Amino acid sequence: MACTCEVIGLACVVALILSISAKAPYQMRMIFIFFGAGAIVLLCVPFMILRPRDYRNALVPSWCFRQLCRLMGITMEVRGLENVRKDHGAVVIMNHQSAVDLCVLAYLWPVIGRATVVSKKEILYIPFFGIGAWLWGTLYINRSRKSDSINSLQKEAKAIRERNCKLLLFPEGTRNNKDTLLPFKKGSFHIALQGKSPIQPVVISKYSFMDDEKKTFRPGHALIHILPEVSTEKYGKDNIEELIGECQTIMQTEYSKLSKEGQALSAKKQA
Repeated sequence: MACTCEVIGLACVVALILSISAKAPYQMRMIFIFFGAGAIVLLCVPFMILRPRDYRNALVPSWCFRQLCRLMGITMEVRGLENVRKDHGAVVIMNHQSAVDLCVLAYLWPVIGRATVVSKKEILYIPFFGIGAWLWGTLYINRSRKSDSINSLQKEAKAIRERNCKLLLFPEGTRNNKDTLLPFKKGSFHIALQGKSPIQPVVISKYSFMDDEKKTFRPGHALIHILPEVSTEKYGKDNIEELIGECQTIMQTEYSKLSKEGQALSAKKQA
């Protein structure tokens, strides 16, 4: 335990240095995100084992990760809490940008309800973090075996109905930090239709404080907006494209709006 505390202490010192130095290398900051997440989970795993596959296992790691992000100079603001309905489940769809999305999940987890995340199976093999994510209920799917993915997601559709779960998904299917969202894949929407569940769009402003192509990563601020639910009652498999189009239009409009505001706030923070 003492050794673990020393690791956490060292991580905090490194985070402070990174927050002060706006020119800290991009690679160093990204490595720190993974290193910090792994160290936090390592500390929490012994306690999470007591109640495996429980979404509450992520509450303490989420709090710790938010503090590390703040030390790095990354802050986020959650809006639209009045749109969260905990009396029923939903498919929560979010835009996907980078590893910094871990910070987004850390902010959302305490407020969104009984949450679970769908992730590619490769994440399971990340030291410490993979097993920790499994312990707080992450659903790992094998993208190369479509039948396994469908069976797993069918179980989640049932959980949404029976346990009021919030299934968090990235419908773009891959990371994207452009000004325009990528076309949404159908999987998230099939789950919602199968479970007769509403869709809750969550939009995260563009990370203007980082650029994957130019390898720059400075302190900054991001906005997270939980939008009103989109009912799926009038949709079916025959007109699923209309449902996808409605959600994509809503999210793209809000993404453009939030990104402008987020960019201004980040510029002010960096000044």
